[in-house]
Amino acid sequence: GASATGNALADTGVASAVADAIDVIAAVREMENMPHVPSPLGRSNNYPRSVARRVGLTPERVLVEVVGGQSPQSLVTDHAETIARGGAECVLVVGAEATSTARHFADRDDRPDFSEEIDGQLDDRGPHFEDFIDMTMVRHRLTSMPVAYALAENARRNRLGVSVDDHRRAMGRLFAPFTEVAAANPFAASPVIRSADELATVTDANRVIAQPYPRLVVARDLVNVGSAIILTSAANATKMGVPRENWVFLHGHTDLREHALLARADLGTSPAAAIATSGALEMAGVGVADLATIDLYSCFPIPVFNVCDALGFDVDTPIGLTVTGGLPFFGGPGHNYSSHAIVETVERLRRQPDAFGLVVANGGIMSKTSVGVYSTTPTTWTPRSDRALQARIDDTAPLPVAEFFTGSATLDTYTVDHGKRGPIGVVVATTHDDHTRVAALTSDDALLELLETGDPFGVELTIEATEGANSARLA
Repeated sequence: GASATGNALADTGVASAVADAIDVIAAVREMENMPHVPSPLGRSNNYPRSVARRVGLTPERVLVEVVGGQSPQSLVTDHAETIARGGAECVLVVGAEATSTARHFADRDDRPDFSEEIDGQLDDRGPHFEDFIDMTMVRHRLTSMPVAYALAENARRNRLGVSVDDHRRAMGRLFAPFTEVAAANPFAASPVIRSADELATVTDANRVIAQPYPRLVVARDLVNVGSAIILTSAANATKMGVPRENWVFLHGHTDLREHALLARADLGTSPAAAIATSGALEMAGVGVADLATIDLYSCFPIPVFNVCDALGFDVDTPIGLTVTGGLPFFGGPGHNYSSHAIVETVERLRRQPDAFGLVVANGGIMSKTSVGVYSTTPTTWTPRSDRALQARIDDTAPLPVAEFFTGSATLDTYTVDHGKRGPIGVVVATTHDDHTRVAALTSDDALLELLETGDPFGVELTIEATEGANSARLA
């Protein structure tokens, strides 16, 4: 984080003046600053002020954002608006992860100690997992992101009526161009070009994580990367002497929330992500065809497919759907991925004056979407218009969800978790009596075989509430 901040200050061309002007540091929440997540090398009690100390900044206010991959773009939008209203002069948005280093040294006697205690103001906004995780999800393994996203992925496959093999090939075709971008990115965790067949074919080296996901299409969490973004007004940039060719403006922006995963009428889509993306483009006054760069959040294929399906993006578009290589190949630095997408978008747009770039950031299980549309073309600040867009989502009634249930139900979607405790089947079904959603786990041999090898959509299940979770078997 400190290194990235130093680079960002140098990039302004007037590092000292900008450093003196930074009055707010907004930090993306580090993975080590999460409940129940180990920090084997220790951590700072005040990450943004740890960065400030190393770079010589003296901000009046610092904060750590809530969890979720939406947070980098959301922080940019929030603080751009704060600056426009006169509530801050210059803001640093910073984030970093060293999960690769932490994993490497975790059990070694010579591991470094990154613990740090720093006094000073800190607005810790808290994780707020409750924004997209509840006890029903906890009981049924849906705190595992591969498991939760696989439910959505399979629901989309069912809607499209394609086979498991055809869907795997589609995932491979989607992500093969991402690997080419990653291979050209010096900061990528996996800079290797891979074919669609290689990504789609299950092997010992590309094992299934959760049906239908082979390892290579899942976000890669072992990274050592940081990013920093500096925000200020055009007037202040002029006063500080920041060269005009370095300026990039936020033309369109949205932040929307989706219904809880199990309550969505169609488990294979997130209308909020589509509405947020189209809303930001409309605010910017541009269409899909006007974009020179695109980065769609790609922790798994389904968030990319979701936006492409709704807005008509071509998965083979020559400009590509990522500027970094995406989370499986560039890497998935906790909640901070989209900071890197924003930074790369800025770099590319500086080389293409007056062009437009799109960044779609995703948090939770397609639960929160934050979108930015960028260009070097000057523009005045457009205030938020999220309330009307959010009402379109909120006006669609969520389905009722039962934490515990005993009775008959019809299978809507499924996955098989091949984690250390697997294989365990995870199903989502709709009850017969009152059309309520229910999640259940299964170790039933007959049902597991169907989940692994067949198309179980619409089969009848018998579900029984047990002490810890619902259990499912074939009716």
